[in-house]
Amino acid sequence: MSFLDQILSAKQAEIAAARRLRPQADLERLAAKRDDFRGFAASLARPGVRIIAEIKRASPSLGDIRPDLHPGDLAAAYQDGGAAALSVLTEPAFFKGSAQDLQRARHVTDLPVLRKDFILDPYQVYETAAMGADAMLLIVRILDDEQLASLTALAHGIGLETLVEIHDEADARRILDLIPPVVGINNRDLAHFRTDTTQAARLAALLPQGSAVVAASGIHSADDIQRALAAGIRRFLIGEILIRAPAPAALLSEWTALPVPNLLNS
Repeated sequence: MSFLDQILSAKQAEIAAARRLRPQADLERLAAKRDDFRGFAASLARPGVRIIAEIKRASPSLGDIRPDLHPGDLAAAYQDGGAAALSVLTEPAFFKGSAQDLQRARHVTDLPVLRKDFILDPYQVYETAAMGADAMLLIVRILDDEQLASLTALAHGIGLETLVEIHDEADARRILDLIPPVVGINNRDLAHFRTDTTQAARLAALLPQGSAVVAASGIHSADDIQRALAAGIRRFLIGEILIRAPAPAALLSEWTALPVPNLLNS
């Protein structure tokens, strides 16, 4: 089994167990009470280099990154460094994340927070809103067209925004009619966790007009960001290098201060 197959198998079991502990109706009631959503796409639309800074303890490809991290401390540093939003891993088995990590990060900042997980089921959409996230990840590769459309509509219907993630040309073609407001291009192949940092630039030209493009994975330096800027991309999701950095706020400040061609500030 590929890494992705293993993750999805575990995720199905996790969803089934969660349903037994907490009925979906409970989550729907909590989601309906939300009146504090923070604008995810609006924050990414502001001028300049816009970075979604990630909080995660581990990954299947890297193993432990920083298992003892304090989500609140890291989130506060990210905000001080000028992050546009936070991304928090909540997947427990392979990334060692949790809803509590997301809640602790959101509590200490006023940044919008993306729940990064493997969303397969409407139950998880209500769960995402109930735990306090402002947006959620939808990975095209793991959803059929009906699931992708219905989960997107459900999320938007209850106030959640979405980041729709693609990896290749086939994924890009599948979202043409959906016209998602925010599209993430993952430079990493989720099946084998191989990274190709040229992927985002190649795929960006295929995306619907009006979608904000976010490059993700394999971005480790100012040079990487400048190459993406030259290719027309100014929004990024960055995790590992920030998590390991002794001074993540300073690193973010350096990157967000990089000059952006005027034509990209839209």
